[in-house]
Amino acid sequence: MYKPGPKNLITDVEGITVGNAVDEKVRTGTTVLLCPNSVTGGVDVRGGGPGLRDVEVLSPENLVGRADAVVLSGGSVFGLSAGDGVAKAMSKDDIGLKFTPNMPAVPIVVGAILFDLVNGGDKDWGMDTPYHDLGIDALNNASEDFDLGNAGAGLGARAGNKEGGLGSTSIDLGDGLIVGALVAVNSVGSVFMPDGETYWAQPFAIGDELGGQKANPNQESATTPVPEDTKMGGMTPGTNTTIGIIATSAKLTSAECKRVAMMAHDGFARAIRPVHMPSDGDTIFCISGGSVEIPDGPMRSRRLGEIGAAAADVMARAIARGVYEAQKD
Repeated sequence: MYKPGPKNLITDVEGITVGNAVDEKVRTGTTVLLCPNSVTGGVDVRGGGPGLRDVEVLSPENLVGRADAVVLSGGSVFGLSAGDGVAKAMSKDDIGLKFTPNMPAVPIVVGAILFDLVNGGDKDWGMDTPYHDLGIDALNNASEDFDLGNAGAGLGARAGNKEGGLGSTSIDLGDGLIVGALVAVNSVGSVFMPDGETYWAQPFAIGDELGGQKANPNQESATTPVPEDTKMGGMTPGTNTTIGIIATSAKLTSAECKRVAMMAHDGFARAIRPVHMPSDGDTIFCISGGSVEIPDGPMRSRRLGEIGAAAADVMARAIARGVYEAQKD
């Protein structure tokens, strides 16, 4: 039977660290995944209202195909400046591409933002938004241990009509192969079954990551396409979004990372209903740590499929865990 990695966090993948920073007054935050040793990366966008930073660098047909850091941030378009702060700080530490010894390092920093501008925080920031500095602070806080729930990009997020949050899980597939997920949940859709208490992702939960929740034997049938506890009543295009990252220790190509990110969106569908709405900006990145070789030939396709299937499972679990931890706070 498969089980989570030692921390049950995305940082169970070797070479991955995560940092959070928040502004309680503004009620917003930023999360940075640092992966300077990653060999490749990919991204897949399914929502109708995405907000993204430099994602084309991850396209398999383009030159670089990898990233040094992935930034998830609140703040809508203003949150994109968190990536600027991260890039400047990483360059100062000489992390990134260098073509001559004397040039500044050029970090590859990709990212996605979610909308949290109407959550009650003080957004009267004038010309000085907090996100540039939040990006730097989150980078400086990066470690193998980090907070979930009302933390980082999850602070101020809403999952349907309930508090959203930052979630993370992992799974150990054996032979050193780890798959982990990190996600900030700010969805139009609901993460709860019709009873309003049982998570859609409950069947995938491992151990007590959802407080040991069991299935409700008296659960009603899910016959309504749009549950009552969604944001549909006051929905505005581009004002939501669930953004996440899959990391794996497997050494993958950029195209294979793209495929894993595509498969991981099934985790969104298992945990949120409805999902990938026109008003969501749902985006998943995939980062290959590159510490575990997988075989070539027919077995490679089978192993890649296993990694993608695991990615969907850990993403579903991470979504529910992020909301669960936010409800606890």
